[in-house]
Amino acid sequence: MMTGLSFSLATMSMAPLVAFTLTLGLIRWLIKGTALRILDHPNARSLHVQAIPRTGGVGLISGILASWAFLPPLLPLSIWMGVILLVLVSFADDVLSLPIWVRLLAHIIAATCFSAELLAGEHGWLMASIAAVAITWMLNLYNFMDGSDGLAGGMTLIGFGAYGCAAWLAGNEPFAMMNFSIAAAAAAFLLFNFHPARIFMGDAGAIPLGFLAAALGVIGWTDGLWPLWLPALVFFPFIADASVTLAKRALHGDKFWQAHREHYYQRMVQSGLGHRNTALLAYILMLAAAASAIWAAGHDVVIQLGVGVAWTGIYLVMMGMFDRLWARRWDSL
Repeated sequence: MMTGLSFSLATMSMAPLVAFTLTLGLIRWLIKGTALRILDHPNARSLHVQAIPRTGGVGLISGILASWAFLPPLLPLSIWMGVILLVLVSFADDVLSLPIWVRLLAHIIAATCFSAELLAGEHGWLMASIAAVAITWMLNLYNFMDGSDGLAGGMTLIGFGAYGCAAWLAGNEPFAMMNFSIAAAAAAFLLFNFHPARIFMGDAGAIPLGFLAAALGVIGWTDGLWPLWLPALVFFPFIADASVTLAKRALHGDKFWQAHREHYYQRMVQSGLGHRNTALLAYILMLAAAASAIWAAGHDVVIQLGVGVAWTGIYLVMMGMFDRLWARRWDSL
């Protein structure tokens, strides 16, 4: 990755402001305008009760990409091409409901091209293949977790904000500003997406953001900014919920690729906590996971391992307790 020494810190500091301001304006326009009036109508698996525009991701990703003009050319071509491909295919899916194989093919292409360009030469094809699978899963789970007001937007703000802090502490200001720009765009989006949501990000927002969460996490590792486990711990609230839910559905013989309402955050909303309280509780977990990841990265490997084991235990205990409460709730009906 290029260091971009010709870009002053003052110029780079404009990127988050541009991301916030442009996303704010675009989201306002998308809510009020009719040019891209694509609505998410409620169905049996939805948590909302009225039709809501689902074009927020268009404004969010546009704000992010435009803000990067104030930064040096840090990213490999495969990220730019991957984001563009994923936005186009995901937006088409938001409008036309594409077949799953078309969407999955685009996901695999984006993840494989990035992994091949960045990892195959130096780390080997085995590592590149593992990364491609992980990235494909990450961008899909991000989409799975985008089903409650403020949840995915909050994870974007906190997760990429944590990336920015970690990069800044490691002395890479350009990469820090790149991640802060994503967080700033998410903050603008959250002004309209926190409960009661006036707009959703849709697949055109969630899928590219999941790709960036994984790809920028890998870049931070290859550039020596953080250990490989840090991105996983930063986004652990999403990874744990989606992965455990998928595993449970697969074990029960369910069609895990179909939309459902069995994620833990969905059941929290249905249990009476509602969108607002579910999001606020999730933010606490997100902040705690991100802060502990940044803290542990500065300590030896034993402490790093201990933090990872502790978070795994915390989530397993919380999920087990909630499963019991959920079962009792239905038994009492």
